[in-house]
Amino acid sequence: MNRTQHYRAFAITVVWTLGLLWLGSVVHATESSLACPDWPTCYGSWVPEMTGGVFWEHLHRLVAGGLILFFLGATYLVWKEGPRFPWVLTASVLGVLLLLVQAVFGGLTVIFRLPDALSTTHLGLAFLFLGLATALALVSAPWWDRGVGPAPGARRLLRQGALVATALAFLQSVLGAGVRHTDAGVACPDVPLCLGQWIPPLQNPLVLLHFTHRVVGVALLVLVLWLGHQAFWKSGTSLLRRLGVAAAVVVVAQVLLGFFSVYFRLAVTPVSLHTLLGALLLTLLVAMTGLTWAPAPAEGRSRGAEEAGSASRESVAPGARVPGQGGSG
Repeated sequence: MNRTQHYRAFAITVVWTLGLLWLGSVVHATESSLACPDWPTCYGSWVPEMTGGVFWEHLHRLVAGGLILFFLGATYLVWKEGPRFPWVLTASVLGVLLLLVQAVFGGLTVIFRLPDALSTTHLGLAFLFLGLATALALVSAPWWDRGVGPAPGARRLLRQGALVATALAFLQSVLGAGVRHTDAGVACPDVPLCLGQWIPPLQNPLVLLHFTHRVVGVALLVLVLWLGHQAFWKSGTSLLRRLGVAAAVVVVAQVLLGFFSVYFRLAVTPVSLHTLLGALLLTLLVAMTGLTWAPAPAEGRSRGAEEAGSASRESVAPGARVPGQGGSG
C-alpha cells in the first residue's frame, strides 16, 4: 500500500514545528510576547498591522494555526491511506489534541500576562509534540523495512543509550524553557564559571535553575558524544552512523551557543539558535531511538525478497503456468 503522502506530511510537520519553535524563541528574545495583549485576536483584529513586536507575535500565532490545520490534514491522510502500524492513527489523533491543548496554553500565557508555569508548560508541550511528530515520520517512512535498524549485537546498547539521551534532552529542553520564562538566563552572568565559581551558591532559585541547566547540558554533551561514537562504529547501518555524527555535531554547537547566549547577554541570534538546535537535537535522538526498533540489514533484505516474490506471484494471471513449476510437456 502507498504510504508516501502521509509520510511526507509528517516529515513536513517536523520541519514546520522546528521553525515554529525558533519563531517562538525570537518572540521571547525580542520581548514581543505581549505585543498582542489579547487572544485569539490581536488588538481585536484578525489582521493587525504587522509592525514591531506585533509582526513577530502575530506571525507566531499564524504559523501555529497553520500547523494545526496541516496536521489535521496529515491525520486524514493516515486514515485514508492506512498506516504501516495501526497505532499510528491513534497517535496522530493524540497529536491533534496535543496541538489544541498547546494552543490553549499559548492563549492563557497572554491572558494571564506570561506566568512562568504556563509559559514553561506551553514550550514543554511543543517539544513533546515535536518528538511525537518525529516518531510518526520515522515509522511511516517507505525505507523503514529496508534494513535501516542496527545490527542485532549493537541493538540493545544503542537502544538503552538513545532512550536515556532522548529523556535527558527533553528534560534539558524543559529546564531551558524554565530558564527562559523565569528570566534566569543571566542569573550566572559569566561563563564557564557561575558568579566566579565552578559551583556557585545555590540558595537563589534562579541561580539554581540556571546552574542545573548547565550541569544537565554537560551531562547531555558527554552522553550524546558517546552515543554518536557507538552509532558510528557499531550500528552497522549508514543511516544510524549519519544520525550519530549529526547528533554529536549539534550537541557541541548547542553547548557553545548556550555560552554565547550568556556572553552576549541573551542577544536574539544566539538565543534563538540555541533553542532551534535544542529542538533539532531532540529530533535526532528520537529518530535514533526509533531506529533501534527497525529491522536490521539482514532482516530488511529477507523481508524485501519475500515482498518481491509475493508481488511476482500476484502478477501472474490465474491459471497461468509459472516458469519453473511442474506441468505436462
